[in-house]
Amino acid sequence: MPATLLVKNMVCTRCIMTVEDILRRTGIAYDRVMLGEIQLPQPLTAVQKDALIPQLHAVGFEIIDSHNTMLIEKAKQLIIRRARCEVAPREAALTLSRYLSDHLNYEYTHLSSMFSAVEGRTIEQYYIEQRIERAKELLVYGQHTLSEIAHQLGYSSVAHLSGQFKKITGLTPSHFREVGAARRQSLDKL
Repeated sequence: MPATLLVKNMVCTRCIMTVEDILRRTGIAYDRVMLGEIQLPQPLTAVQKDALIPQLHAVGFEIIDSHNTMLIEKAKQLIIRRARCEVAPREAALTLSRYLSDHLNYEYTHLSSMFSAVEGRTIEQYYIEQRIERAKELLVYGQHTLSEIAHQLGYSSVAHLSGQFKKITGLTPSHFREVGAARRQSLDKL
């Protein structure tokens, strides 16, 4: 009987590789590891769980047991995918509230209040932070104009992106491009 474990703080492909390495080292068979999720061919035994938990914790991950924490972690993964433009065009056209409600099968008001209570910030704040981190990444690469970045990230204008960027980072996007590359945060620190 297949089983799924949800893992908190997995936000990038390096996280996936790290978890896969831990599973191999602990001798735990797995079918697939994705952001925030481990698919197993069968549930973990108590011994396997006792071996896995400290290994995950040592690198900043933890297994999610509570339903609310599980729901918030799923919401965060969906928000990250959307902020990084890794969703289908029809999903990108939805409002953030509809996108989350459709994927998680909960009313947005419920998701929003639970997210704020646990995370200490709103879903919208988290989404803006993720979009700004993506903008920083694109600025550092230097392959796109600010106008192209604003369009790619779904901002209505360069001014809107610039305003949010300055509010979050304290720098204009142009100034960040020049001096701010070192100020990027890893996604798991957001």
